[in-house]
Amino acid sequence: MMRIGEVTHSRSVAIWLFVCAVLVFAMVVVGGATRLTGSGLSITEWKPIMGAIPPMTHAHWLEAFEKYKAIPQYQLVNAGMTLGEFQGIFWWEWIHRLLGRLIGIAFAVPFLIFVVFRIMPRRLVLRCAILLGLGGLQGLIGWWMVTSGLSERVDVAPERLATHLGLAFIIFAGLIWAGLEAWSGEQFNRPSRGWNIAANLLLAAVFIQCLLGGLVAGSKAGMVFTDWPMMSGAIFPPVEWGQGGLAFLHDQGLVQFNHRLGAYILLAFGTVYAVQAWRWRLSEGSGAAAYALALSLWLQAVLGILTLMHAVPITLGVVHQAVAALVLGLATVNLWLVRRARPRIFNSGPRS
Repeated sequence: MMRIGEVTHSRSVAIWLFVCAVLVFAMVVVGGATRLTGSGLSITEWKPIMGAIPPMTHAHWLEAFEKYKAIPQYQLVNAGMTLGEFQGIFWWEWIHRLLGRLIGIAFAVPFLIFVVFRIMPRRLVLRCAILLGLGGLQGLIGWWMVTSGLSERVDVAPERLATHLGLAFIIFAGLIWAGLEAWSGEQFNRPSRGWNIAANLLLAAVFIQCLLGGLVAGSKAGMVFTDWPMMSGAIFPPVEWGQGGLAFLHDQGLVQFNHRLGAYILLAFGTVYAVQAWRWRLSEGSGAAAYALALSLWLQAVLGILTLMHAVPITLGVVHQAVAALVLGLATVNLWLVRRARPRIFNSGPRS
């Protein structure tokens, strides 16, 4: 039960959460650039505090370079790289890690201030504490991902990259949801059961497709079978089934096929959802969210095809990952709007 005088909503808290969501979005974009430039393994140590300081002298740069020379990626992929070339990939990874540290500070410090001065609605305190914990976990998972490429591989394990990316998307969606709650306050409406289920499924489908994209990125599956709509002239690619269940994580052909199939299903689902929203004149802003989500899915599909057919150039690859985050954000907003709709969510019956 709400106490008298208790804060039910806070625009300042909402703005803070939205700013943090923007920072996480930037983190996803920089992370994509870091991966596509092959920079993720350039820093071979995890120093949460001292690692914020880059090499400051020539001797320090040489020391960092020697550590990189000891891992398989240098020996098998980048042998002969100059110090200047190493610095180029080092800065991408350093910026990625620095941005993670800045996000931690940008979230933790205001969170404590809002709680101490009782500016934050009580119902959001636990949610934000969980988001803070997930942020800390993300740092650990990031290092767990990097360690997979320091000894036996020349890149990180696809399933670890997908886990790292997936948690970033969970935090991103959580920040958007909490921000909307803080902006508008609590509302006890009972949404239409059918639309609630559909919106939940749509958000889940978008998230799963993001994970499949992470597997494509981690296995570099976008570099092969670059024709469309076929895959080297076939509907289904050859698969090395000798890997067993790992084929679904590591086989480039199967991973790319699953991502393509997921895209077709999601695009059809999102389009039908938007058409139904138009037919039933979905209200409370949910209609606009449905249309925007469908348009973003079509944009992402076109970007995905272009990215694939050009063998994942850095610019298209980064844009494709950025739009994936935007699609997830729109799916989150769409569900939030549906959940807050009044019992009668339609303006009238379906259009004939």
